[in-house]
Amino acid sequence: MIVRILTEGQYDLPGAYIDDLNAIDNELVDVVAAEDQEAFGSVLKKMLDLVREHGTPVPIDELVESDLVLPEPDITLLEAEEMFVGEGLVPG
Repeated sequence: MIVRILTEGQYDLPGAYIDDLNAIDNELVDVVAAEDQEAFGSVLKKMLDLVREHGTPVPIDELVESDLVLPEPDITLLEAEEMFVGEGLVPG
């Protein structure tokens, strides 16, 4: 799965990590709904770190469509309220 982190680039994330990513996404939906600023930052970092640590960076000169777009690391809780609703970002 090709995952884009806004302002950073794309990563090729093996399918074995999709369930983990979905679980973190669901956690983020709950944190955003609760407007928990402190938890939001740490859960978002956990999501982005999973992609960074287990994904392989896609070369900048390679044009590949993203399957999933994650927010930039410095997104605010207010901005995230528009993204992390319902099922969140990760289908499934």
